[in-house]
Amino acid sequence: MGKRSESPKLLFIVNPGSGNNEIDFAEAIRTYFESKNTDFEIYELFKGCSLAKLRSVIIQAKADRVVAVGGDGTLKLVAECLEGTDTPIGIIPAGSANGMAKELGIPLEVDAALELVVNGQPKKIHAVKVNGELCIHLADIGFNAYIVKKFDDLPQRGMWGYTKAAWKALWNHSKMDVEIKIKDKTIRTQAAMVVIANATMYGTGVKINPDGNLTDDLFEVILVKEYSVMEILKIRFTDLPFNPEKIETFSTRDLKIKTKRKVHFQVDGEYMGKVNRVEASILPAAITVII
Repeated sequence: MGKRSESPKLLFIVNPGSGNNEIDFAEAIRTYFESKNTDFEIYELFKGCSLAKLRSVIIQAKADRVVAVGGDGTLKLVAECLEGTDTPIGIIPAGSANGMAKELGIPLEVDAALELVVNGQPKKIHAVKVNGELCIHLADIGFNAYIVKKFDDLPQRGMWGYTKAAWKALWNHSKMDVEIKIKDKTIRTQAAMVVIANATMYGTGVKINPDGNLTDDLFEVILVKEYSVMEILKIRFTDLPFNPEKIETFSTRDLKIKTKRKVHFQVDGEYMGKVNRVEASILPAAITVII
């Protein structure tokens, strides 16, 4: 428990399993506020912590700002608890990719991120509901979702682990037969992956969706028709543009996808299993973030 003051009360939701375990974030938060007159509380997530449990922690804390300390998965969890409320969400990037933090220009350095949490301005952004899941960053079916699954199964993290996962996926993944319904348009095609993009870029900084805007009440659908080793590695490790002949982009407020066979599916970096139907719709002004 932190110190009492007239300044806004902060609740930090810390995921100890995020990132590479080089920094003890709970300790870093305590150290930062040691000489400051700030009321704060730290709650460390445990494995399998339910949404109901986290909601009750947030309600009991009566905090003015709730801060997700982790990666995109941790932020998604906090956002699910606060969806539709005016309580601002702060972000301390502590994951391996931190896609949404980069999207919003949140500093990756802990003290600078903490300063922003205290002094930053709240801003409403939209989200996307994808098969009942809140998506604040990117969801996809097909190739990248398969890599997420393979990457989760590997003991190694980082570039080498990702490269191994990508190679495994390349040899084992076939194209999908997809039917995509956007407004009054139906597209039937083969695809390596289909991305539902609330944000503009993956955690590495590559812009999969240059048209993305978090406040325009639209999301983008990116149809990736072909893949190669270079295009795959671009997703994670470079900011090089994609080959436009291999990618088509559409903007919409809702979407339906059907696939011939069940395909791999991920939301905000979390593998969700295999599906043969995806429905997505925009959630205007769904959450408030501190930027």
